[in-house]
Amino acid sequence: MASDFDLTGRVAIITGGNGGIGLGMAKALARAGCAVSIWGRNAEKNRVALAELREWGARFEARTCDVTDRMGVEDSFAGTLQAFGRVDGCFANAGMGASGQQSFVDRSEDEWRSMFATNLDGVFHVFQVALRHMIKRANGGDRFGRIVATSSLASLFGMPRGEHYAATKAALNELVRTLAVEHARYGVTANAILPGWIKTDMSADFMGNEKFVGAMMPRIPMRRFGNPEDFGGIAVYLMSALSSYHTGDCLIIDGGFSKF
Repeated sequence: MASDFDLTGRVAIITGGNGGIGLGMAKALARAGCAVSIWGRNAEKNRVALAELREWGARFEARTCDVTDRMGVEDSFAGTLQAFGRVDGCFANAGMGASGQQSFVDRSEDEWRSMFATNLDGVFHVFQVALRHMIKRANGGDRFGRIVATSSLASLFGMPRGEHYAATKAALNELVRTLAVEHARYGVTANAILPGWIKTDMSADFMGNEKFVGAMMPRIPMRRFGNPEDFGGIAVYLMSALSSYHTGDCLIIDGGFSKF
């Protein structure tokens, strides 16, 4: 008997899927039988990620795509459709982190706009293209779609010297709530994942700082930082039919950090 979490026949796009949380989700989806299209700006990282995924035997591809480029997003989506015939899930995971070095009053307009271009405008581009496809399928009788944004705990708390990053992530939370309400009629769910402190390339500077580690670790009930693999379960669940009534939510994956 097939598992409720068997994703055979489903297709998911993961932006920023060539490393970190995105790759952790991609591996879990692959193990569940889902076909995965990784989108990333770095072609070499894409190649390495594909090599890691192939051991699971599902269908994969990687596309070099900058989510701030609308035409590039549309071209990549068209290519994914041509390769797999459909897209059931779209994980908008690509994003920029904040260094925590620059104060708000010294923030340049270029820094501000660059953060929004990637973390918010990029999600707009990807979700809009994906939802048009999902609506078209729903109108043809195939009502199924999953929209997932990678947000952050920074969207819930004050983040000194990272206000531009926090603002983009807070906007994502409201975006998925609104998309959930607007697109439920098409069988589409929309949710956000809010990671805590996770070991990735983006967080390497923080994780390598003994003072930071000493301050943060006692605040994490699980007494460890998260790993990309910790996001595999939530990715598979959200792609499965079992999550069909779960929408408009902000799902916190942080080892209990925000509760302690």
